[in-house]
Amino acid sequence: MRMDGETLYSIGDLARRTGLTVKTIRFYSDRGIVAPTDRNPAGYRLYNLAAVARLDLVQTLRDLGLDLSTIRKVLDRELSLPEVAAAHADALAVQIRTLRLRRAVLTAVAERGSSPEEMDLMHKLAKLSEEERRRLIGDFLGATFGGVPNAPAFAAIGRSMTPELPDDPRAEQVAAWVELAELSQDSDFRAHLRRMAEEESAEQARGGAGGPGRDLVATARVHVAPALAAGVAPTAPEADRIVAELSAHYAHVVGAPDDAGLRRRLLARLESANDPRRERYLRLLAVINDWPAPESLTPVLDWTLQALRARTPR
Repeated sequence: MRMDGETLYSIGDLARRTGLTVKTIRFYSDRGIVAPTDRNPAGYRLYNLAAVARLDLVQTLRDLGLDLSTIRKVLDRELSLPEVAAAHADALAVQIRTLRLRRAVLTAVAERGSSPEEMDLMHKLAKLSEEERRRLIGDFLGATFGGVPNAPAFAAIGRSMTPELPDDPRAEQVAAWVELAELSQDSDFRAHLRRMAEEESAEQARGGAGGPGRDLVATARVHVAPALAAGVAPTAPEADRIVAELSAHYAHVVGAPDDAGLRRRLLARLESANDPRRERYLRLLAVINDWPAPESLTPVLDWTLQALRARTPR
């Protein structure tokens, strides 16, 4: 239909051109989002080509998730489209992060066969804000290393054990954070790390060579890795020399005689270092912080412990 030289379209024509239903176009028209250009003598609404373009834009914005109130402001130029797009993109980023958190929790629940109580805990851990995450880890590190003598060394260890979940984490980083946060709340794990820190601090105070726990594991790795690669058994005669070197090193670190008592202490220290929860924490930390996966020292420590037990009287 043409009126005053302009082609006008009925709602039916508009529906065919836009792919929208008549009901939807009438709904937008009733709310003033796409107002009719005119009416025919029978009172039916008529629309010009600008209405077609307006409806196309409305549908695009609806597909992107904008509400009708915001769409009306964009169409009436009360808000600029770039401003609305930026605000909506920010909102979507929050929604995406929330969905990733939920997916990570549900995946973990499915894989671990979690109880409702455990699922509730995981969900709460996943939803923590950055500040709340920092407080949780700060509490864990404080309970583990707080007040232990040789504060600078343990403060550095604490920093190296601090997770930094990115603003836009991958699903595996979220899952790793949930598991790490759970592990950090394990009272037995906390007590275990605390004992290790206190033992190390006490040994440094007595013998003095700095960082015995770390030096022990590093020394064990240097000597044991070649034996492992060569297929030397912990009980083989070739292992005698390695055990003697480790024992002598520890005796020097703590300033004590290299005897059966010292070897039992050495066994206890290496057993503590070989706790699988500690290695798991470090692996999860690497995932969260996007660090290279740490080398597993379990094979080295297992070999060393077997070799020591075979040569240490009870």
